[in-house]
Amino acid sequence: MPAAATIPAPPFPAAPRRPGRGFDFLASLPPRTRLLLALAAWILFLGLWQFFPRSPELATLFPPPSRVAATLGELFTEKDYLQDVLASLRRIGLSFLIACAIALPLGLLMGAFPAIEAFLNPLVSPFRYLPAPSFLPLLLVWLGTGEEQKIALLVIGVVWFLISLIMDDTKRVPLEFLECARTLGAGRWRGLFAVLLPAALPFFMDTMRQMLAVSWTYLVIAEIVASTDGIGAVMMRARRLVRMDIVMAGILTIGLLGLASDLLLRGLRRAAFPYLRN
Repeated sequence: MPAAATIPAPPFPAAPRRPGRGFDFLASLPPRTRLLLALAAWILFLGLWQFFPRSPELATLFPPPSRVAATLGELFTEKDYLQDVLASLRRIGLSFLIACAIALPLGLLMGAFPAIEAFLNPLVSPFRYLPAPSFLPLLLVWLGTGEEQKIALLVIGVVWFLISLIMDDTKRVPLEFLECARTLGAGRWRGLFAVLLPAALPFFMDTMRQMLAVSWTYLVIAEIVASTDGIGAVMMRARRLVRMDIVMAGILTIGLLGLASDLLLRGLRRAAFPYLRN
């Protein structure tokens, strides 16, 4: 009599990691320990930066964090820096929404149906190897120096990777989910939207978190050409005046905003999928 077929377990919810010491393989650390280690890393980094020996000339090019923090406060209180931050946030948010609106349906269909993947993937994959700044001359000719050019550059920077990663995330859903739905009478499109899409959404959110970080890295490039507002424009003006404290304040602002956006998406993922522990 043939042996009964075994159905592999789904990849979620993930098995919790076992508690252990800090150098045990794949062990988990208590939240308090993780927080203390993170604080220790930042204290060490900021301490080395602050007390690094520097001459007056070097202090101009490599200001300490205390001066950068003071400059950041001055920018917000005296230089209307909040409007530049809001302009950059608007560009990042709008461009990333456009990229997701393009990538989600294409990636889902490419991952679900091999025929669509075979048709579109040879077009999508090569664009991943083209650096987004290389499109800048074309975008300036086609769209000018206005807001559309900046949004387009930010979209190009992430959309090709986003399509490919979402396609791969779709393929991570166990085939048994769809076979079970088909057994219960679900058709092709019902299986796609009622089974495959909900099962892949946690993977999609992880991918969007990663690609949102990439989007922030293109912000300065998008704002260097004929831009009158935005964090990148502030940094470019400061570079011409050799105000490295303002440049570093801009870098710090982008890092903090990127971290805040990552924490926001992580919180949304946990709220939407509370059965996931990782």
